[in-house]
Amino acid sequence: MGIYDGQHVHGMHVVHDGPREAPPLVLIHGSGASGSSWGPVVPALAGRYHVVRIDLPGHGRSAPAPSYDVPEQAAGVAAVLDELGLRPVVVAGHSSGGYIATALAEQRPDLVGSLALISSGPSPDALLPQPVLLRVLLGPPLGPLLWRVRSDAMLRRGVSAVCNRPVDVPDDLVADVRGIGYRTFRTVLRRNGAYIAGRSVPARLTALDVPVLVIFGAADPRWDPSSAHRYDTVPNARVEQLPGVGHFPMLEAPEATGELLLRFAATGR
Repeated sequence: MGIYDGQHVHGMHVVHDGPREAPPLVLIHGSGASGSSWGPVVPALAGRYHVVRIDLPGHGRSAPAPSYDVPEQAAGVAAVLDELGLRPVVVAGHSSGGYIATALAEQRPDLVGSLALISSGPSPDALLPQPVLLRVLLGPPLGPLLWRVRSDAMLRRGVSAVCNRPVDVPDDLVADVRGIGYRTFRTVLRRNGAYIAGRSVPARLTALDVPVLVIFGAADPRWDPSSAHRYDTVPNARVEQLPGVGHFPMLEAPEATGELLLRFAATGR
């Protein structure tokens, strides 16, 4: 597996893994995370693909952006892919990263050959009551104060709070999460909510002629796991549920997640 140093393209931090001549596989993280959240599955993927991990604006090592609207973030990803000369690509998005991936396919069908959505809630009514720690960290009046004094242990608990299995949170992910601003995170969550409130993800995907893989943890504490079957209505879509897995399949079940992504990237199913 070839590993390449990161670079900045149009203000976004990009990391390349695997041979550059291999077919491209683009990984987009969710809110409050970074490309580092994909770390446990990258070695398996990079054996066959040119894996491209992008830190979205205001996350990881990417600069903040004037707007965090989902379509504008997708346009930024498209600009990165154009600059790198990558097309068509397989795009996998985790959680709200799936919304960015969907918006990218809506805007630029010439760039996207197939879509994999992991733990991407289909619509706002599928959202479950959030863990207490996350509610405290995000809500006033304590949220802004606690945000400034978050310890590494607290950050790890924040990630683990949406997992169902014990996980080893990568050190680079902890460092990246620490760099995300409170206002940025709150704004990103609002804009993500607006995107799926305007039109559900299954409805958006139905309008696209693209193969889709949906991976959901059967014990996801963030989104109602049964809502994964709303994607059954999407043509060319396959839904896979991972038993005992929560919101972070890449951390909780990296081998199973990697196998599903490899099969999908190779066959579109």
